[in-house]
Amino acid sequence: MRFDCGPRSIANGIIHANSPCGGMLSMVSHNLSVFKSSEKSFIQPTHAFPQSGAISIFKLRIKTDEMRLAVIDLGTNTCNLLIAEQDGKNYHLLYQGKVGVKLGKGGINKQELTPEAFDRAISALNRHKRTIADIGADRVVTIATSAVRDADNNAEFASALREATGLELTIISGEEEARLIFGGVLLAFGFLPNNSLIMDIGGGSNEFIQTQNSEVYWKESFPLGMARVVERFPLSDPILPDERLAIEHWFDEGMSKLWQQLNGTAVSRLIGCSGAFDTLADLIDQTAPGTKARITQDVDMNDFIRITDEIIRSTKAQREHMVAMESLRIEMIVPSFILMQLVVKRLKITKITQTDFALREGVLRDWINH
Repeated sequence: MRFDCGPRSIANGIIHANSPCGGMLSMVSHNLSVFKSSEKSFIQPTHAFPQSGAISIFKLRIKTDEMRLAVIDLGTNTCNLLIAEQDGKNYHLLYQGKVGVKLGKGGINKQELTPEAFDRAISALNRHKRTIADIGADRVVTIATSAVRDADNNAEFASALREATGLELTIISGEEEARLIFGGVLLAFGFLPNNSLIMDIGGGSNEFIQTQNSEVYWKESFPLGMARVVERFPLSDPILPDERLAIEHWFDEGMSKLWQQLNGTAVSRLIGCSGAFDTLADLIDQTAPGTKARITQDVDMNDFIRITDEIIRSTKAQREHMVAMESLRIEMIVPSFILMQLVVKRLKITKITQTDFALREGVLRDWINH
């Protein structure tokens, strides 16, 4: 199997860790492997999920020198799973999938994880455990982000998840979240133009990373995620002009550090990671969520304006009937697109690229390089 991207390529189902390939890969169906390896023989775990330890380690007997990593990203809105196989400095993506958790519902602005959030998280992790057991992995890393790190009861939450699933939760800082997102984007692009701005819209926080010479020049995590918006601002259906202005003002004030950092600096390209940017690409392409994998995809500015305007003006019922609209994003996509438009307008963005790669792939890049 070979996918060509002009002078750059992905050959034999292998992505090279330093490849700048900007092509797109089509998945056969939702939540199936992007790449499948049938040439190697693997034996299922003898003891898959130990009860303690900073990182859960699989005890596998593998007949090859290749290693498999599973990364669980327990976000505020979704619990994402990536399984990849490393072969030297190359890797195969074996599986990418997600389960809705909505950890912020009913408690995010009170710094609390509700009992219902506990239950949804445990259910999602157990579902991902079954997938990992089916595919196999040598190491499992489970990471939690904004909703968990800001919750006053996060220690109780981590303990409950450990007891129910055997998985040890690593709660990362906003700074570490931004670093891993950058690593995932660099894995997708290989090289980043100077003054690129990486933007990751989350349920609990939004990360922005400015780049120079393919390195982090500046980064910041803002606790202004979409779950916080929908809890803070009761919205009409469709959203009213004064409600939109109130959200814009909240974002504008909360991101003053971003405006100050980039004051007078021309952003060469906005790089949008996963989440709402995946939905944007699906809406442009009119593809169902999860049916088209994209390492990178340029977004035409006319399409960006047309789609974001259409969604912001839409009703919930209209969004529910859109083929490209993921059910998890029906409520949160409106404030997400309001934020995108604000950033594009304030920073005079003229080029946008979407990528599927973000935090999970950043963990993968760390694993490959170390």
